[in-house]
Amino acid sequence: MAARPTWQGHLKLSLVTCPVALYTATTSTNDVRFHLINPDTNNRIRMVPTDPDAGPVERSDLVRGYEVSKDEYVLFDDADFDKVKLESTKTISIDKFVDEDDIDRLYWDDPFFVVPEKGAGVEAFAVIRDAMKKQGKVALGQLVLRGKERQLALEVRGKGLIAYTLRAHDEVRDSDEYFDDIPTVKADPDMVEIAARIIGQKEADFDPTDFKDGYDDALRAMIKAKSEGGKGVVDVVEPDDTNVIDLMAALRNSLKGSATRTKKPAAKKTPAKKAAPRKAAARKKTAA
Repeated sequence: MAARPTWQGHLKLSLVTCPVALYTATTSTNDVRFHLINPDTNNRIRMVPTDPDAGPVERSDLVRGYEVSKDEYVLFDDADFDKVKLESTKTISIDKFVDEDDIDRLYWDDPFFVVPEKGAGVEAFAVIRDAMKKQGKVALGQLVLRGKERQLALEVRGKGLIAYTLRAHDEVRDSDEYFDDIPTVKADPDMVEIAARIIGQKEADFDPTDFKDGYDDALRAMIKAKSEGGKGVVDVVEPDDTNVIDLMAALRNSLKGSATRTKKPAAKKTPAKKAAPRKAAARKKTAA
C-alpha cells in the first residue's frame, strides 16, 4: 500500500484484539495552491518572524503564548506541552455499540480506513467486522491521535472498517439558537404538492463524480492559459438573480421545465426524398 498509515495500534473488543492501521480516507492533494512571489524578481518570498521592536528573530527561539487579556499572554514552551501531553495507548478499545441514526450528523468528522495488519490478527479483525455487520451497529471507541484524545465511530465498509472522528459536544452549536427566529409559516398545500412533483422529477442516484470544485477548475484553466502565453481570462457564468413575485407561477413553470428536460426526445426519421439534396450539398461543399 503506497500511503503511509496515520496511526498504528490495536483494535480491541473485550478480550479479542488485533493489530490495525488507520489511513486518511480523504485527500487535499488536488487543491490548487499558490506561493507568494515578488513580481520584480520572480523569487518566492520567505516569511521571516519579526519582532516589532527587536526586528527579525529565529523561529527556534520563539515560544507560544495564550492571550488572557489585551496584550497579556501566558507563555508555553515545549516542556509545558509535554506535561499535559496524552500518552497514546495504541489501542482503540470499543466501549459500546449504537444505531447509526442515534449519532447526529453534526458530530461526524474526518474519516479513516481501518485496515488489519498482515498476520494472525486478520482472523480476529474479520470476527469483529462480521459481528458488527450481523448486528447492524456502529461501534464507539476512542484513541489518542496527534496528541489529542478523539472519540471514534466505526462502521463496516466492504472487507474493512471506516473510523470517523467525532466532534466533541462543546464543538457543536445548538441549532435552536439559529432556527428559533425563523417565522412560522404554513405553506400552501397545492404549492407543496407541485414542489414535491418537481423533486420527484429530479430524483436520481447519488454520483460523487458529479461534484467538482468549479473555482479550482477555473483556476486550472487560467493557469493553463497563462502558462501557454495567454492572458488567462476565464469567464465564469453566474446564475441569474431573480426576484420571485408569483411563487405559484414560478413553481408551475419549474414543473413544466423539469418535465421537458426529463422527457427523452423521439428519434427523428429523415424522409427519403431529402437524401438527394443532402448529397448534392455535400458535393458542393467539397468542390468549394
